[in-house]
Amino acid sequence: MASHRRPTHSGLTHSARVTVLSAAAATAVAALGATPAGADPQTSPERARAAVDRLFQEAEKATERFNSASERATHLREELGQVQDGVARGQERINRLREALGSLAGAQYRSGGVDPTLSLLLSSDPDTFLAQAEMLNMVTERQHSALQDLQRAQRSIGQLRAEAARDLSDLERSRAAVARHKRTVERKLAQAQRLLNSLPSKERGAFDRASRSGRGVLPALSGDAPASSRAAAAIRAARSAVGRPYVWGANGPSGFDCSGLVQWSYAQAGVGLPRTSQAQRYAGRQVPLSEARPGDLVTYRNDASHIGMYMGNGQVVHAPYPGASVRYDPVRMMPISAVTRV
Repeated sequence: MASHRRPTHSGLTHSARVTVLSAAAATAVAALGATPAGADPQTSPERARAAVDRLFQEAEKATERFNSASERATHLREELGQVQDGVARGQERINRLREALGSLAGAQYRSGGVDPTLSLLLSSDPDTFLAQAEMLNMVTERQHSALQDLQRAQRSIGQLRAEAARDLSDLERSRAAVARHKRTVERKLAQAQRLLNSLPSKERGAFDRASRSGRGVLPALSGDAPASSRAAAAIRAARSAVGRPYVWGANGPSGFDCSGLVQWSYAQAGVGLPRTSQAQRYAGRQVPLSEARPGDLVTYRNDASHIGMYMGNGQVVHAPYPGASVRYDPVRMMPISAVTRV
C-alpha cells in the first residue's frame, strides 16, 4: 500500500507558525539511529525517502497533540477571563456590603454607644417604645442578613481566586509545552531537510515530481450523494481548498493541517467540529467503509493521527504533509481506522 507521505524539497522551511511536535516524535530519532540524518554517505535514496516519510508521520502525530494542547490553552484563557471577571464582580459586592455594615455601625456609634434596647426601655412613651422596638428589630435582622451575605460573598470569592490560580497554573504549563514542542518540530524539519539534501539532484527532482504529479487535479467523482445538505456544503468548501498549502497547526483559510481542513470545511457548513483528528473520529456515527458517502470523515492509522474527507469514487481530499498542497488521493492510501458520518 503506497504511502501518501511523499515530502518535497521546497516546503520544508514553512514559517515559524507551523508550530509543534510533541515528545512522541522523538521516537523517530531512535528509529533512525544516533547518526544525524544525511550524514551517512552510504544512505540510499530509498532509505532516505523512507526516513523522511517516517519523520513526517511522527510529526503529524505530534501536530495533533499540539492542536489538542492549543485548544486546551484557548479554553483555559477563556475560562480564566470569566473567573477573573467573577472575582472582580465579587469584590465590588463585598465592598458594597462592607459599606452598608459600616454605615450601620457608624449610626450606632453616633448614638453615643448606648445599647439601643436600653434606650427604648427608658422611654416614657409606650407608643414610641413599641414603634421603635419594631424598627430596631427590623434593623437588627437586616444587619444580621447583611453580615451573612458578606460572609458568603467572601467564601465565594475565595473559591473563585483559588480556581483562577489553578487555571493560570494550567495555562502556564500549556504554554511551556507549546514552546517545547515548537523546538522539537524545528529539529525534526532540519533533520528531514538534511535527508533530502543527501539525495543527488536528479533523485530530488524525480522525488518532487512524483509527489506532485496530477495530485491537484479534480478527478471525475461519482457515487452516492452526500448524506446531508451540510455534508454537501462541507464538500464544496473542501474542494475550494484544493491547492492551498499544508501549514502546521493551521485551520484555514490560507493553509491547513489535516484536521484543520476538516474543521474549516464543516465550519463553512455551519457545523462545529473538534480541532483534532482523534476527536473528529468520534464527531458522528461511524459507518463501514463500504457504506461511505461523500462528506464522511476518514481517519487513518490506529491512533487516528491523520484524517481526510471522502469525496466519492474512492477518493479523499486531505492536507497531506509540509511542502505539499491540499489534494485528492485514494481513500485506501493508508490503513483506515474509522469512517465517520457527521
